[in-house]
Amino acid sequence: MDFYNRTGKMAIGSRLRLLTGKVTEDAAKIYELYNIEFSPKWFPVFFILMENGGKTITEIAEEIGHSQPSVTKIIKEMTTADLVNSNLQSDDKRRNVVGLTKKGIEVSKTLEIQCADIENAIESMTAEASHNLWEAIAEWEFLLEKKSLFKRVLDQKKNRESKDVQIVEYQPKYQEAFRALNEEWISTYFEMEEADYKALDNPKEYILDKGGKIFVALYKDEPLGVCALIKMNDGNYDFEMAKMAVSPKAQGKSIGWLLGQKVVDSAKELGASKLYLESNTILKPAINLYYKLGFEKVAGHATPYKRCNIQMELVL
Repeated sequence: MDFYNRTGKMAIGSRLRLLTGKVTEDAAKIYELYNIEFSPKWFPVFFILMENGGKTITEIAEEIGHSQPSVTKIIKEMTTADLVNSNLQSDDKRRNVVGLTKKGIEVSKTLEIQCADIENAIESMTAEASHNLWEAIAEWEFLLEKKSLFKRVLDQKKNRESKDVQIVEYQPKYQEAFRALNEEWISTYFEMEEADYKALDNPKEYILDKGGKIFVALYKDEPLGVCALIKMNDGNYDFEMAKMAVSPKAQGKSIGWLLGQKVVDSAKELGASKLYLESNTILKPAINLYYKLGFEKVAGHATPYKRCNIQMELVL
């Protein structure tokens, strides 16, 4: 096991396959011990038929968590071994019911004795072990159902890479990036509008000089994300969060989240009580981000943008 000690948790899949291989190898020997001609992979399907009698392939697949093609293949193999009959009569002629043959019923009687011995053997191992593997497997299945290993690794990757992201205030040298990043995403989904050109071509005049701020996300010193906090002349809102754009090559680094947090924190520092934004529901990742930041949907405000079909606010 030195190899797995060296690889650490990285090789969890390989180690589980090794353990599965050992158990499966012993399972084949155990069937021979009880004089049963049986493949270990048949057991889940056979057990369902032992326990419940006739079942359709769809019902079996749903109960054991296998695909229908996988169950169909196993049924064919078990039919060849004369353990099941896949053409049983049913009240509904459209249902193809599978059940045990006479030979299958005889095998099931021996299998019940075998299962009891296996149960006792595993209970004995559990008593010797420091950890209950059966309970641990159930717990891991529950945790992976909540969030897959892939998503958990993705979160770790985002957390690591986000540490290399730096949020800085706008400087004139970032004007080209501010315009290019916004134009890129707007042109991908919509069309540039007059209000876009005003703010992107003249950020100092239309945003900064009016009391707003612009933030730039640098990843390894390259500007890959931007977002603006725009002063509003509206009795309901103090500021608008707008012009958020992240380069596609920077996605997965939590740049949108970091920019959003920075804008919210800045609005609070400036004494704002409410923060407003406009978007479009086609931009699902962005909408999810806004909800995560605490924004809620509102309606009824005038907008200069044709593409706007959702308005949101955040009470600070």
